Amino acid sequence: MASVNPFNVSDSDEEAERRPNETVDTERSPSEGAPGPPPGNSFSPSADGEPPTLLLSGNRTSPSGEGIQFPAAATSVMAGGTETRVSVDVIAAQLLRDQYILTALELHTELLEAGRELPRLRDYFSNPGNFERQSGTPPAKDQVIGPGGPLNRAGSISTLDSLDFARYSDDGNRESDERVAVLEFELRKAKETIQALRANLTQAAESEVPSQERKNFKTSPEIQEPIRPLEKRALNFLVNEYLLKNDYKLSSITFSDENDDQDFELWDDVGLNIPKPPDLLQLYRSCGTPLSSPRSTVDVSVAVDFADLPGNCTAQQSPKKPSLYSQKQTEVVQELEYQISLLNTEKQSFAEQIKKLQSEIQTLKRSVISPPLTTLDLGSQNAPNPLSSSTTITSNTTTTFSTNPLSMPSTDSSHYLDIRGDSDSKCEVNPPHQNTSQSCPQTHSEKKNRPPVQFDKPNRKLSPVFQQTLLSFCRMCPDSRLGAEVSRIADSEESVMLMLGRCLPHIVPNVLLAKREELIPLILCTACLHPEPKERDQLLHILFNLIKRPDDEQRQMILTGCVAFARHVGPTRVEAELLPQCWEQINHKYPERRLLVAESCGALAPYLPKEIRSSLVLSMLQQMLTEDKADMVREAVVKSLGIIMGYIDDPDKYSQGFELMLLSLADPSERVVSAVHQVFIPAFAAWTTELGMLHTALIPSLLARIEKLLKQGDHGLDEHKLHMFLSGLQSLIPPLFAVVLQNAPFTSRAILNGDIPAIEVTRFPRPASPLQDVATIIGSREMLSALLVLYDHQLEHEGTTGWDSLLWVVNQLLPLLIEIVGRINVTSSICVHEFSRFFWRFCRTFGKIFTNTKVKPQFQEILRLSEENVDASAGNGILTKATVPIYATGVLTCYNQEEDRKLLVGFLEDVMTTLSLSHAPLDSLKASFVELGANPVYHELLLTVLWYGVVHTSALVRCTAARMFELVLRGMSEALVDRRAAPALITLCSGPEFSVRISTIPAFGTIMETVTQKELLERVKMQLASFLEDPQYQDQHSLHMEIIRTFGRVGPNAEPRFRDDFVLPHLHKLALANNHQVVETKRIDIAMQLFEAYSALSCCFISEEVMINHFLPGLRCLRVDMEQLSPEHEVILSSMIKECEIKVENRGMADAQGSMSIASTLVGEDAKTKFLSKMGQLTTSGAMLANVFQRKK
Repeated sequence: MASVNPFNVSDSDEEAERRPNETVDTERSPSEGAPGPPPGNSFSPSADGEPPTLLLSGNRTSPSGEGIQFPAAATSVMAGGTETRVSVDVIAAQLLRDQYILTALELHTELLEAGRELPRLRDYFSNPGNFERQSGTPPAKDQVIGPGGPLNRAGSISTLDSLDFARYSDDGNRESDERVAVLEFELRKAKETIQALRANLTQAAESEVPSQERKNFKTSPEIQEPIRPLEKRALNFLVNEYLLKNDYKLSSITFSDENDDQDFELWDDVGLNIPKPPDLLQLYRSCGTPLSSPRSTVDVSVAVDFADLPGNCTAQQSPKKPSLYSQKQTEVVQELEYQISLLNTEKQSFAEQIKKLQSEIQTLKRSVISPPLTTLDLGSQNAPNPLSSSTTITSNTTTTFSTNPLSMPSTDSSHYLDIRGDSDSKCEVNPPHQNTSQSCPQTHSEKKNRPPVQFDKPNRKLSPVFQQTLLSFCRMCPDSRLGAEVSRIADSEESVMLMLGRCLPHIVPNVLLAKREELIPLILCTACLHPEPKERDQLLHILFNLIKRPDDEQRQMILTGCVAFARHVGPTRVEAELLPQCWEQINHKYPERRLLVAESCGALAPYLPKEIRSSLVLSMLQQMLTEDKADMVREAVVKSLGIIMGYIDDPDKYSQGFELMLLSLADPSERVVSAVHQVFIPAFAAWTTELGMLHTALIPSLLARIEKLLKQGDHGLDEHKLHMFLSGLQSLIPPLFAVVLQNAPFTSRAILNGDIPAIEVTRFPRPASPLQDVATIIGSREMLSALLVLYDHQLEHEGTTGWDSLLWVVNQLLPLLIEIVGRINVTSSICVHEFSRFFWRFCRTFGKIFTNTKVKPQFQEILRLSEENVDASAGNGILTKATVPIYATGVLTCYNQEEDRKLLVGFLEDVMTTLSLSHAPLDSLKASFVELGANPVYHELLLTVLWYGVVHTSALVRCTAARMFELVLRGMSEALVDRRAAPALITLCSGPEFSVRISTIPAFGTIMETVTQKELLERVKMQLASFLEDPQYQDQHSLHMEIIRTFGRVGPNAEPRFRDDFVLPHLHKLALANNHQVVETKRIDIAMQLFEAYSALSCCFISEEVMINHFLPGLRCLRVDMEQLSPEHEVILSSMIKECEIKVENRGMADAQGSMSIASTLVGEDAKTKFLSKMGQLTTSGAMLANVFQRKK
């Protein structure tokens, strides 16, 4: 037997279910009362009488036939009676039931023209949902498909109002302002499309050919029926589609231009609710296929009462194709046999129900004080009262039959009060005691408390058939799926859930994408309370697939609904029903859907069983973190992992959490790493704090990895990994300080009262997220303030005795950190900066008293800056390492008060003096100046330190100060350079030592590179010119080397006029003088520096005059030196000279050809215009277009 999906039943199918029942009812005599089962047994067909005949394939005619044999059908309905005229409403209902939509539309049009509008047809054709349902739900296996096959509709169109919205507005990755503009444009386009479609319908209705003319066209094939506008647009679309598919692109463009009033990219532009036909090739191939004959039908009769069959059995009348006829008939017979067995089972169940109800009625009769009611025996139950029989099958049978789709009609009807037309006549026939059976779906207490519903009965003697016929003139439409739902009122909560479960799958596809979140409360409420697990699963599947690409707001609504569902149903159902939906979409092609899964795992974490939380959910998130390629998905995964870490309570998962932290920190995306620091690490640190493993396992593990990395970095340190580990360690500083406060000796004495001072705004560094705020970790700002007062008092007056957590920081963590700092490479500015920021946050978090009493003494003990240790090798060794810049920039800059600035200035002066006098490398001092010079706040302070060196008595210290100026001048304001730096440099140049003067040349070059003030530049230029032109410097080899090196460094970035007028001429002079150098070592040193300088300056734009007069002559002089000293460099110089000569020649040719450039441009434009005009006139096929570009033979 073919399975039937109860959610895929269309309107026409349910009409086909109910209409045969009414037809059989009309064949009975009026004495039988209202339509219903025959006497004797209301639950099974009559066994003694002749069974009624079921016409499985009667006189129904396919749409391709010449007509519909309605009179014969009407005659069969009134068998044995007088001939009755068939009403137009019956014909319309028959057409709609059998899906003769076009015929019904013609009937509706003719009735409108005649002024006889039929409400049934008007309501049907005014409802767009009647035409969109075919694209929304696939047909069931046993649903009749016409000879033309199923309608081929576009799957993305839900309703008329969302023709354009469904196409454009489901992208959730746009900014809000852009989305508003796009939606306004789409709304405007949608309104224009609707108006155009309505205009098309109006034109089609106005150009409708009268029925008499249509008959003439059919009888006379030689007369061609004029084409309608709708047909013309459809054919245009198919023709254009054929041209595009077969690469007739030029013809397609021409065809589109000739039909500029039609959009060939959108089929819906053809007409409103018009299904797209097959393409031209399929139409051509199928034009000779013979259609099924309307007379190829066979009547089959079986011994089953027509009224007792469910509706899904009567929809197969005309076979799809003649070749499938026998197969379809076999399936029908098998299904009917199965129905017989179901009905027999129902008969036995109903017999048991009758016995139970009889005993309940007897009990009710005795409990209710009222006039004695007539006894309800088996005969009264067999009376033709479908309402009573329908309400008799109570909720006890719901569980039995609701799992079988074929028994759904009987099950659903047991929970509803039917208000359709036949129910009124049924109430009239039955005595008042039938109302007691209507309350059967309620509990026993409700049945006793609710008064029976009674209606005033008129004192009339009308026959039930007359009454039924009279009531049929009421304008009700129960003969459709929606009409059936409307006509039955649910009288219990369970029946409401059943109704919503049936209707929501039909409602969701017809709601605009932008408004589908409005359905979330309905879907969730139904999923919570629906009794069937299968239906709940379907509803939750609809929830997670409600929007194709949900944006942030829509995902928030869905997540809010999921949390509400989880709170209502409990952890077991969350695990069984919600988690599978997440698992199904873990690899969805849209990142927004995977993002929804990642966010759902975190939102549902508090409501899951703890075993699932630490196993399945953790594994899902770990898989997404390692496999997903979208940054935003991995970011959400990391945040959800942080939430999981906040609820996990299995200590064995610590190692897995630590590996997840390292994996997340190594992610290439900055937003993922940011989420690690904001959410994951604080949550993981909170868990390790509860386990007592923060300072015993987590922090030591990171420190061990940093030490291992430094040991492996002898041949090249992996700075990215160092940054990763150190940033993770930095995010653990607030939790560590919270542990120190919570385990302090004074914690129990912290009392919250009104005298607690407020915490200073600058007391703590700005946290990366609220989870790194110490107040959040402690619990409140009031408690933190009280603890800080006691903390400072304890450190200042009482010491650290018995304070184990602080002693671990002082005695184990700080010495290890200082040891690690001494190992890093001082020339790596990144490493120095990272450790500097770490110590700055560490000292600011633990406070000024802790920094002054615990941190600074340990650094000072190691550095040993006293004068008597100037020549000590150990002291010099430590002063050349990264400990100096990290102490200066990470510890001494934490607080910016006057005494702190004095301490920093004194430390830098001592380091500069010590390193200079001991002839030690200056890398540590340079690193300190570079790190501090990046912040303009410290420029004045650095100039103060350098002025101390300028006026120092030792020439070594003055040389060091001169070299430090080069580092601090970058980024310094021109006013400060003019006021303090330039005078200090000129003061150094006025000294007697040539070494000090030479040390100032790089600083002067930096000024020429960065400053734009003309007066200052002229002063620097004069100072450099004195170095080059003063005879006392002619034999200063080191000075010439420094000037050439400086020119090569600053020349490409200096002002072009300074480069052309000063730098290049003096380089030419130096190169020429070097040709006459007698000392070979000095000659090769100068030649190599000139080679580096000319290589850097060759990339600059040099004027032709300077190129000829200075640059090329200087290169030729340098080539003379290289021919004798370094032949390999001579080859490179020859190529450079050749390139410069070519540039000079090309510039001369360009000037000569300048007068011809305008004419050549005009000729080229004219040729291009002619070619494009020829291409615009070309309307041939692609093959002929290729011949245009072939060479003529």
